[in-house]
Amino acid sequence: MLLDFLNVLLKDQEGEITELSYLPNEKLPISVGDRRAIFDIYCTNKKGEQFIVEMQKAEQKFFKDRTVFYSTFPIQEQARNKDRFWNFELKAVYTIGILDFVFKESDPNKYRHDVKLAEQETKEVFYDKLTYIYLEMPKFTKTEKEIKTRFEKWMYVLKNLPKLERIPVELKEKIFLKLFETAEIAKLKPEEYKQYEASVNAYRDIFNIKSTYLEKGIKKGIKKGIEKGEKKKAIKVAKRMIEKGMDISLISEMTGLTGKEINTLKE
Repeated sequence: MLLDFLNVLLKDQEGEITELSYLPNEKLPISVGDRRAIFDIYCTNKKGEQFIVEMQKAEQKFFKDRTVFYSTFPIQEQARNKDRFWNFELKAVYTIGILDFVFKESDPNKYRHDVKLAEQETKEVFYDKLTYIYLEMPKFTKTEKEIKTRFEKWMYVLKNLPKLERIPVELKEKIFLKLFETAEIAKLKPEEYKQYEASVNAYRDIFNIKSTYLEKGIKKGIKKGIEKGEKKKAIKVAKRMIEKGMDISLISEMTGLTGKEINTLKE
């Protein structure tokens, strides 16, 4: 999901990012006693470029200063990893702020700000390896019927996810369906989460059973024996699901057993 979001956000200048690796989100200072930094999300791509993503709920007076401060850590880190013959060439660093407040001095009609070091007279980018992107979420006011682009869809879902009671038609794409599913899991109560984990584990068992069946079921001579063995495994999984108090229809769907067979196991 993060990969898709970053590709939408940076496609014009970065091109397609095909892979991300997460890095430790706590960065320690060079000297003891100096201030450390703890990022919300910190990752890198195959080219060694680094991405910091910060989500800021409450207004913070010096948030811009904070993001500039944060961006110095990956820069210093690149220097630490070089030998003594390093020529100072740096990889790009992107700092992205998703804000639930607005900058007081900003254009009321502009909710995305892309910031780079620029030459003041010509306004041309002077240095393109240091980028700050700020998204002022309160300024994004488009309705679900008005969103068109992939970027607008991400803006809409990030702003409205906590209050949505259904999945908008415009967001019924694989990536957003996964996002909604993840958000639902995050809201589960402890007992509900245990039941969810049990159902996932049961699903994995059944998937493994079916995969094993497909791999071994090529030869007709052993097909019947496999079916018998897999039936035993399915019954074993069903019993585990019954112990967890799961619904019969769900057990039937995931194991292939009939309702009658499942009720027999309950007796």
